Amino acid sequence: MTKSLADLIEDALPQTQCTKCGYPACRPYAEAIASGDAAINQCPPGGAEGIVRLAAITGYPVIPLNPVHGYERPRPVAFIDESLCIGCTLCIQACPVDAILGAAKQMHTILPSLCTGCDLCVAPCPVDCIVMFPVTGEQTGWAAWTSGQADAARARHEARSARLARERRENDARLAAKAVAKLKEVTAEPGNSDAELQEKERKRAIIAAAIERARQKAAKE
Repeated sequence: MTKSLADLIEDALPQTQCTKCGYPACRPYAEAIASGDAAINQCPPGGAEGIVRLAAITGYPVIPLNPVHGYERPRPVAFIDESLCIGCTLCIQACPVDAILGAAKQMHTILPSLCTGCDLCVAPCPVDCIVMFPVTGEQTGWAAWTSGQADAARARHEARSARLARERRENDARLAAKAVAKLKEVTAEPGNSDAELQEKERKRAIIAAAIERARQKAAKE
């Protein structure tokens, strides 16, 4: 299958999913470059070599990394001070590649081999128990990251995105089922006065509208 320009650009990105480029993940950034809406110098993890790779694919000239998006640096890995962790799970929710293990009100730990150094877990932590440590010495950009690591990170990000989408669909289905049950309940309620009949009709209309919105949302997905 022939790859699109966005596919080729995405293949050249480090897949840290760090959002430093200004987009929610590497794929949207690749699509923005392909459509001409983003420049090729917005990816700090890719660094100077990453810009060269993107220039070769797109035909754009090589330009310096835009400091607005950050600076090229040795790749860091997140570490959690387990003595301070309160088990809030906010870091787990923020991690784009499922590199953090833990559960609510339990100590969390980061798997260094899976961490992409995206920094996204740091800000949400309410007790400042997460720090980023450089682990690649003086090596930066693609010298501090491999294509194999990028491929693995992309696979984990895609798996996580698919899981979250599935959970949203399942939750929407549960809510829709509750709405249907409530609609049947409202319809079965006795009501003889005009006020009672009007209230029943109002409830039916609200629930029916909610069910229709859920149906339309499911159809789009």
